[in-house]
Amino acid sequence: MRFLCLHGKGTSAAIFKSQSTAFRARLSDDFTFDFVDGFLSSDPAPGIDLFYPPPYYSFWNDLAVESVRKSHAWLRDLIARDGPYDGVMCFSQGCSLIASFCLYHQAETPDEPLPFKVAIFICGGVPMQVLEDVGIEVSQEAWEINNKSARALAEQASTDAILKSGLDRWVNAEGASSDGNGLLDPANVFGLDFTTMPNHAQIKLPTVHIYGNKDPRCTASLQLSQFSDPRYRKLYDHGGGHDVPRKTDVSENIAQLVEWSALAAGVR
Repeated sequence: MRFLCLHGKGTSAAIFKSQSTAFRARLSDDFTFDFVDGFLSSDPAPGIDLFYPPPYYSFWNDLAVESVRKSHAWLRDLIARDGPYDGVMCFSQGCSLIASFCLYHQAETPDEPLPFKVAIFICGGVPMQVLEDVGIEVSQEAWEINNKSARALAEQASTDAILKSGLDRWVNAEGASSDGNGLLDPANVFGLDFTTMPNHAQIKLPTVHIYGNKDPRCTASLQLSQFSDPRYRKLYDHGGGHDVPRKTDVSENIAQLVEWSALAAGVR
């Protein structure tokens, strides 16, 4: 099974490859991973330059809808040139790229198949601007939670926070549930009402949603999970912050979810 792997903003293909080494090492050679750099140069993500040297890349440097749509055109060209891919595996901004691509695809070309069969989202989310652009109502509460969590992530991921507090810096101020399968109210998932979503507001393929209950952006990850059919999605709380923990049990669990994704996609 061949995965296209898309990194977070202000990092790189090499960094995401390093971040995911522990769980990928537990998979057979049947799984291959193609790590690709974003097409824009970027400043480093907060705190990342403490651990990894440049260069750093992104898929957009602002959240204008036009910038997100440019990343979709880039993605289509990449898949046409280097594909096919069975699945996508992504982190942070890479998740936003894939999730927004899927939602626009369903809104605009619902009769055409997506160019991949499964998606693995790690610490993901969907930009509020994209949701509004595809006709989804975004409440003031959702905007406030989104903006608050984005500020908290920038603070907690910063160099100062890392040097001062290490792993203890991660705090999820919204108190998001660590059981996204059972304890979310579909009428109010951190300000989004999934009982009134338009029919096209779906990601129609098997998905895995990996998040940490200490991640200030955990709310965005749980919102993203609700766009997927509960019959074909898996959620996993890795227990940490906005990162990919390398602990043995976490790595084994994530590897099992990757294996499930292959079965769900009909590749194995």
